[in-house]
Amino acid sequence: MGTTTFLYKSDPVRGRQWAEVFRRRAPEIDFRIWPDIGDAAQVRFLAAWEPPQDLAERFPNLEVLFSSGAGVDQFDFATLPPALPVVRMVEPGIVRGMVEYVTHAVLGLHRDMPRYRRQQQEAQWRPLPVRSAAERRVGVLGLGSLGQAVLAQLVGLGFDCAGWSRSRHAVNGVQCHAGTDELPSFLARTEILVCLLPLTDSTRGFLDARLFSMLPEGAGLVHVGRGPQLIDTDLLAALASGQIGDAVLDVTEPEPLPPAHAFWRHPNVQLTPHIASMTQPLSAAEVVLDNLRRFEASEPMIGLVDRARGY
Repeated sequence: MGTTTFLYKSDPVRGRQWAEVFRRRAPEIDFRIWPDIGDAAQVRFLAAWEPPQDLAERFPNLEVLFSSGAGVDQFDFATLPPALPVVRMVEPGIVRGMVEYVTHAVLGLHRDMPRYRRQQQEAQWRPLPVRSAAERRVGVLGLGSLGQAVLAQLVGLGFDCAGWSRSRHAVNGVQCHAGTDELPSFLARTEILVCLLPLTDSTRGFLDARLFSMLPEGAGLVHVGRGPQLIDTDLLAALASGQIGDAVLDVTEPEPLPPAHAFWRHPNVQLTPHIASMTQPLSAAEVVLDNLRRFEASEPMIGLVDRARGY
C-alpha cells in the first residue's frame, strides 16, 4: 500500500486493540490513535465516530472515512468533502449482538415476560395462555444486513415473519413488503414490531401515533434503530390506551434520558442504554483491513454509504 497513515479517532481502548491487529496483519501501515496524528499529509484513512472538523484542510490526502460503528447518522455530511467515500461498519460482531438482543426481546414479549414481571411485583401467581411461535406474527422494519440476520433467526424459531423496507427485497421464509403503499398491510399483520431502520430524514419520527394505530391492539414494540425515530409522547399515549402493550427500547432521544423522563419508571417499558449491538474491536479491525485491500484493488468496499439515501 506504500507509505500510509491510518488514523483512529474513537474509544482509545478499542483503538489499541485495532492497533495490534494492524501490527500483525498490515505492519506497513502507520496506525495512529487520535490525537497522535503524525504527519497530517500522510493520513489517507480515518476511522471515527465523530470526525474532526475541517477534514479537507486538516487531512488534504484523506481518501476514505470509516465509521467506527454501524451507523453514519452521527456524521454531518454537509461538512464532509463531497467526493470522500464514507463506509459504515459491517462486521460479524455487530450482527451477532443484534440478533441476540432482538431474539431475547421478541421471545420475552411473545411469552408475556413483561406481564409476569408486573405480576411478580404484585405477588400474583397467574398463568397466562401460551401461544406457539407459529401463531405469533413478527414484523421487522428495515431489511438491511441486520434486519435479514434477525429475521433468519426468528424464522428458525418458527415465528410468522414479515419485513418492510423502502425498496423491494426477497428473504427466505419472510413476507416482504416495500414502499409506503405496502406499509399499512405490513403493520396490520404485525403483533410484535421490530424497528431496525437507519436514521434518515424520512425515518425521523417514523414511530408515531399514526403508525401505532395501524398495528393490532396490544402489539409489542422492540426499538433498536435510532432514538429520533420514536415520538415519545405518541408511544406513551399508545401505552396508556393499550394500543401498544409493551415496549423494549434500546435507543432514545436524548441519550441518556433525563431522570424525570416517563420511560424510566413506566411499568410497560423495558429500557436499556444503547447496548443491543456493539462493534467488536478485533473483528472490526479485520473488516476494515479487508476494505482497505478492496479500495487499493479498486473493488467495491463493504458498507459503502450512498449519500443520497443516507446509509
